[in-house]
Amino acid sequence: MITWPEELISDIARRKSVLYLGSGVSANSLSTDGSNKHPATWDSFLRNVLDKKSNDLIAQKDVVTQLLDNHDYLTACEVIVDSLGEQIFGELAAAEFRRPGFQPSEIHNVIYNLDSRIVITPNIDKIYEQCTHINSHGTVVIKKYYEDIAPFLRQSDYLVIKAHGCVDDPQHIVFTHKQYNIARYTYASFYRLLDALLLTNTFVFLGCGLSDPDIQLTLENSNFSFPNCKPHYFVTANGTISNEVAKSLLINRNIKVLTYDNTDGTHSELLNALQQLVPLVDEKREEYSSKATW
Repeated sequence: MITWPEELISDIARRKSVLYLGSGVSANSLSTDGSNKHPATWDSFLRNVLDKKSNDLIAQKDVVTQLLDNHDYLTACEVIVDSLGEQIFGELAAAEFRRPGFQPSEIHNVIYNLDSRIVITPNIDKIYEQCTHINSHGTVVIKKYYEDIAPFLRQSDYLVIKAHGCVDDPQHIVFTHKQYNIARYTYASFYRLLDALLLTNTFVFLGCGLSDPDIQLTLENSNFSFPNCKPHYFVTANGTISNEVAKSLLINRNIKVLTYDNTDGTHSELLNALQQLVPLVDEKREEYSSKATW
């Protein structure tokens, strides 16, 4: 079970945190189309594409498989998209992430109950947005990286930022190295916004990896430009990160690793840990409210 740091509880309670939700959070959902399937992770999605389009990707199969085995998803995706074309790949993404009609799961509701004013997700599905729409009666603002986000940062609105776009708009989805480069150049203001959020808020990474080049670069720039700041937190299962890598993450990206037990492979302990975090945050808010120390 995770022992949540007091400083992190305090930051979430003061709404000085940003929750960053990866595909591991979406993977808890189930479809409503009768197939009873879970959303694919990036690895499984790209392997499924490789299988479904095997005739079109014969020449690329070995190199893509090797890239996936090395967790180089950006390059693997780039090879696939260059071979199939963006239109076909966009259709495959829609069939996987939108058309099954995935519904929010319990973990989405628990995350929503942490009451973080800003949530960022690279997920192109719309599962967490559905959760916020239901629970907030449509009052949460949803913005993509290429839209005007800054005005909402200093307003009272709750905000979900789609860092890689949405499956509804395949032309703006960030999948490949080329698309990353185009987005970073064309929408440079979004990455300056990320810099500002990392400097002023504590990030909590849930259900995701740290291979996203934008996050890597942004964290490292922030860490070395502004040393001695409070750390951010990366939540993952035991055994996924070695002590040496955890030490490197702290030194180079100012990230502390928090781990939970996952012996059964279901990641149920993450849900349990988040369920225990909610009342800790609520208690801290009551304490601050009684003392007027917001």
